[in-house]
Amino acid sequence: MVQINFALKEVNCKIVYYGPGMSGKTTNLEVIHKKAPSSKTGELTSIATEGDRTLFFDFMPLDLGKVAGMNTKFQLYTVPGQVYYNATRKLVLQGVDGIVFVADSQEGKMAENIESFQNLEQNLREHGMDLRTIPLVIQYNKRDLPNVMPIELMQEKINIYNVPYVEASAITGQGVFPTLKKLSALVLESLNKQHGSGHLATAGSKRRKLAGPTPSSAALPTAP
Repeated sequence: MVQINFALKEVNCKIVYYGPGMSGKTTNLEVIHKKAPSSKTGELTSIATEGDRTLFFDFMPLDLGKVAGMNTKFQLYTVPGQVYYNATRKLVLQGVDGIVFVADSQEGKMAENIESFQNLEQNLREHGMDLRTIPLVIQYNKRDLPNVMPIELMQEKINIYNVPYVEASAITGQGVFPTLKKLSALVLESLNKQHGSGHLATAGSKRRKLAGPTPSSAALPTAP
């Protein structure tokens, strides 16, 4: 759920990186935190659990735009991939505004990807939310490895709602920021639908009606 801080003139949006264990969720956040300007990121906080971690930090992109005269800030979270941390997954999903599903492209990982995607849907339903109405981008990670599944197969089995997707290699940084850019655009578009009378003022442009704005090229660091 979008939170508005009138004192700071900020609109806070919560983005969660979801997916099976070891798919690259943590690596995505670490790359973003490392490459984004330090003045635009909060402290990277890690909650360690056996075999996995939950990470989160605040991120205010450069020149992303303003909603009703307010800056947009994203709170980025990961969830533990292991099934036995499902209670933590549910907790992190509470109040989510956008989701990146990080799928593992390696052969033999399809069942884990599908199980995690179904788990995401189930956990959202328990919060009274429907994945079909939430901004979602799928990231097909680890495309740099030799033993990867064809994108066409992953699209058929995982992307059942035909949402935007990005091919990535988070370990090298490839596709990390394009994924976040796609999702941030969808989140802003969703804001417009929820608050139809709002406006977006972008740097160097006249004030205009919110209409699914795409973040400018300066919004995030350039990455392959």
